[in-house]
Amino acid sequence: MPAKINHSSFKKFFTSEKNGGIILLCCVVISLIIANTSYRDGFSSFLTQNIGFAPVIYSVSAWINDGLMAIFFLLVGLEIKRELIEGELSSIKKASLPVLAALGGMIIPALIYFFFNKGEATASGWGIPMATDIAFALAIIALLGKSVPASLKIFLAALAIADDLGAILVIAIFYTAQIHWNYLAMATGIFALLLALNYFKVKSLWFYLIPGIFLWYFVHHSGIHATIAGVLLAFTIPTNNTAIESPLEKLEHALTIPVNYLIMPIFALANTNITFQKEMVNGLASPVGLGIIVGLFVGKTIGVSLFSWLAVKIKLAKLPSGAKWKHVIGVGMLAGIGFTMSIFIALLSFNDAEHISEAKFAILCASVLAGVTGFIYLKGIGKTKAHS
Repeated sequence: MPAKINHSSFKKFFTSEKNGGIILLCCVVISLIIANTSYRDGFSSFLTQNIGFAPVIYSVSAWINDGLMAIFFLLVGLEIKRELIEGELSSIKKASLPVLAALGGMIIPALIYFFFNKGEATASGWGIPMATDIAFALAIIALLGKSVPASLKIFLAALAIADDLGAILVIAIFYTAQIHWNYLAMATGIFALLLALNYFKVKSLWFYLIPGIFLWYFVHHSGIHATIAGVLLAFTIPTNNTAIESPLEKLEHALTIPVNYLIMPIFALANTNITFQKEMVNGLASPVGLGIIVGLFVGKTIGVSLFSWLAVKIKLAKLPSGAKWKHVIGVGMLAGIGFTMSIFIALLSFNDAEHISEAKFAILCASVLAGVTGFIYLKGIGKTKAHS
């Protein structure tokens, strides 16, 4: 039976995520250095500069957060579609564990955040601790090498992908302020055209990418966040039922390196510019800080572990091959690395600069805590096994 999907793209995706995570970390450090030196004001001024041509004139920051991130979400959408066709999300039995683990890793952190921020002006940030940063999470588990079962890496990748799909839905449903129906109608028309092209088996990517630019423009003006256009476009890109590389795989292959080595680092560079102040330490004990830190570090671990246990207990799923419950707990810790996705949702959640800075610092602390703890914990399990 011929394979539906060529798995070489996934291998390249995973490898690139590992290396891309290292570059991402470097850009985080550079951004923090810039934000705390004399270059701060010049960099902030650069991000507010308007560039483009009528009718698409936006600030550099807007181009990054609405434009480049739409390309990132296009890649995420392609990965989700491929996993739905033949990956870890292709059947109920395969998808049950990562999907339910992701669901638990979203619900519990959101409830924890809401508990700390109920009745506060910052209650709208409940989506912040729901996110998992796929680049950093996969980079860290890749560094563990043979300390963890190979199946655990696939489980984390599928969990992060399911988490991304959940984050996309949350952004589309809950972080859309006002709908402009005329633009939405035009976006819907273009999406219908793309679906028709797929139905009639049009294979040339240009027939999808050019209308996709207009889809982005109309979605952006409709009030729905422009990044959703990337996901919609991804789901219209055709695949095939042979081993021959499909248009979906070609586009994913073309986007993997630019996204992981350029787009995500640029996003981190532009949005991690936290100017450290003494008040920030106190801010970690504020409702926002506690909601994010406890939500990401504790909530993700509990949510992923608990919902995984329930899925196995009611026989909806089984543990990854060679993995034990202590491994699942470690994956839950790594899922608490929210970083770029959490920062992205924080920018949508708050208009107040103080709350945004407070949230960014809490996200940074929680993600470092989750990443370091998860790495040490899983590394320790691997050493224990090696000596047993």
